[in-house]
Amino acid sequence: MSSLIQPVRGMNDVLVEETPVWQLVERMAADLLSAYGYQEMRVPVVENTQLFKRAIGEFTDVVEKEMYTFTDAGGESLTLRPEATAGMVRAAISNGLLRGARLKVWCIGPMFRHEKPQKGRYRQFHQVDVEAIGFAGPDVDIELIALTARLWQKLGIERVTLQINSLGTADSRRDYRALLQDYFRAQFDVLDADSRRRLEGNPLRILDSKNPDLQALIAGAPLLTEHLDVESAAHFAALRRGLDALGIPYAVNPRLVRGLDYYSRTVFEWTTDALGSQDAVCSGGRYDGLISQLGGDATPAIGFAMGVERIVELVRQAGSTPAPPLPDVYVIAQGDAGVQAALVAAERLRHELPDRVVHVNLGGGNFKAQFRRADKSGASYALILGDDEIARGVAGWKSLRDDDAQRELPLADLARQVETALAARAERVN
Repeated sequence: MSSLIQPVRGMNDVLVEETPVWQLVERMAADLLSAYGYQEMRVPVVENTQLFKRAIGEFTDVVEKEMYTFTDAGGESLTLRPEATAGMVRAAISNGLLRGARLKVWCIGPMFRHEKPQKGRYRQFHQVDVEAIGFAGPDVDIELIALTARLWQKLGIERVTLQINSLGTADSRRDYRALLQDYFRAQFDVLDADSRRRLEGNPLRILDSKNPDLQALIAGAPLLTEHLDVESAAHFAALRRGLDALGIPYAVNPRLVRGLDYYSRTVFEWTTDALGSQDAVCSGGRYDGLISQLGGDATPAIGFAMGVERIVELVRQAGSTPAPPLPDVYVIAQGDAGVQAALVAAERLRHELPDRVVHVNLGGGNFKAQFRRADKSGASYALILGDDEIARGVAGWKSLRDDDAQRELPLADLARQVETALAARAERVN
């Protein structure tokens, strides 16, 4: 038996060559959210299991099959968060943030679901989660969708399409559920095991079934959009007018029901044809009843979650992956005095030239080996410090990309001389 410890199935390492595109996605999302007035919150990865049972619904696949739940040493049932909205709402309630306030908040981090691992679907996955709490009208629904559309534009992602629907209020959905139950009960023998189980608890989830044998039956089911209450229908119409005014294309999908029980009225989903079967990139909607369901005062709210892994892959496919920053200067040193002087010189340059990237040769090596590392690093120049240079108060300065002759720079005026040389080269190159 091998003594090598393998990673847990479905939980992947993000290696150094992959992190630049992750950082790009995270940075652009954070900057855009800030520009729209959203502030970052950070909530625990572990929550009380009851939070997710009450928020998501006991008859959902997430709660029934996918949660990582365990009993801690104190006998409390805890769960690794399978999504972030419940935790964000819990934080707002337990910290007294809702008393008449309106919140625009977001978080980013890992979520956990025990699903079958496949491309684009992992057991530890990452999401950007955005919540607007205390807003009742369709204007905030429109703004959130516009925000996501702008993010795709900034990231160079084009192969995404928007689907929207309305689930109505809890009362109208309750009436619609009764219609669905009557419809599917009449075809009970055709239903698969999952659909039979969902029939009594949450028949809307049958509409989300991927079983090809059920698609004809599902296509004939009553449409929720034809049974909306008056206010929800008006809300949905205003949403569509707003998206039309912004020039954001969309398709109304009456079968879009979302997999979590807490949604009401507006639901939306950005999908792609570029990731195979895992086509959902960003999913969200309104959850006006969730806060009171979790013990807070009745408060309207809407939010969405974006899958970071899937967005990263779309950015890669779009060719928007950033190259890691190359060093401007690589400091080479020989001897104990040279190594010490190299570290001092590098820190001075980093302090006085904060926009420049400075690497220092570490781990020793003769000049030939150090120059080889300097060249491999992609640096424009090598700064060279040996006993002779230090004794004369200078440093060697050699271009690694041009045929310029090596020269010397005075250590007393090093930062200014380095900046002048780098600026001159940039002007020549550009």
